[in-house]
Amino acid sequence: MFKNSLQNSFIEFCHSNKFEINNKQIEIVNSLEDFLNTKKKLLNFFTQTDKYCFYLYGGVGVGKTMIVNQVYQQVKANKMKVHFNEFMINFHDFRHEENEENSIKKFVKNLKKKFDLIFLDEFQVTNIVDAMILGKLFEKIFEENIKIILTTNTKITDLYKDGLQREQFIPFLELINKKSVQKELFLEDDYRTQRQDKYQRIFYPLNEKTLFNVNQKFRILTKNLKKEKKSINTKGRVFNLNNFYDGVARFNFRELCDKNLGAEDYLNLSRICNHIFIEEVPIFNDYNSNQQLRFITLIDIFYEKKVGLTISMETEIMRLGTSKKHAEVFKRTISRVYEMTASNNLLV
Repeated sequence: MFKNSLQNSFIEFCHSNKFEINNKQIEIVNSLEDFLNTKKKLLNFFTQTDKYCFYLYGGVGVGKTMIVNQVYQQVKANKMKVHFNEFMINFHDFRHEENEENSIKKFVKNLKKKFDLIFLDEFQVTNIVDAMILGKLFEKIFEENIKIILTTNTKITDLYKDGLQREQFIPFLELINKKSVQKELFLEDDYRTQRQDKYQRIFYPLNEKTLFNVNQKFRILTKNLKKEKKSINTKGRVFNLNNFYDGVARFNFRELCDKNLGAEDYLNLSRICNHIFIEEVPIFNDYNSNQQLRFITLIDIFYEKKVGLTISMETEIMRLGTSKKHAEVFKRTISRVYEMTASNNLLV
């Protein structure tokens, strides 16, 4: 089932990338190997245990996605890796097209035809629609003998905490708790914030000097590129890009996060952009929590789709503040912004 043992493969990966060998990460790799039942033949892969989900949670920047990515590359099975937001968009699109009472069952049947293993990255529940549907959806997935590996910042008991009508979410919590191997990866350091270098593209505060620096970066990236008229259409909702240069786009924060946009809009945007400038990101608090949630979703999708980022902020990133509601998940956003703005893959 695997090219070699997961532990050996992970250690080789760390050595080749000059990463620290961390024993806690190695423990997670070994737990994943046990979960995937690698001593059994592939035909028996999904029939040896009543645990169908490997639920990996922990703080930001500790290597959850990195670990699972390495496992995903090694496993020989019909498999799919997808960001949780994108997975749910695909599901809701399917239900809308089918418009049948048994659409959940049919969706999962279609999944089973293609996949035995699904990796859902950045699992989180932030809205009542998903909260109400996840129990039935995951129940059918487990019934079809599909295994799930997911990464998240939140332990099971804290999912959708303080959410609207959370009592209706309890059956899902009971199901996922019963069917999951739950593991926490805890490290003191956030590796992503340690990767700052000369390519850093975070600018603050909002003044003439910051604007000059952003303009300079924008000119570098768009040199010899032609400005185009571009728009995206998401279920009839048209979003115009006023500053688009062959994959490089520039926005004010309000354009992206003050409007009625969501994960699907940002996903469509990521399909035509390889680098995005976001200007004038404000300090967050309880009064602009909706805008903060859109920003969190936007960064998650751009990070997953490897979209480069240049950004200007009202203050330095560690002082951006947060609403109480999104305080924990926003730690991941901050970490990812650090990494996305330190990459040298698009700027010289």
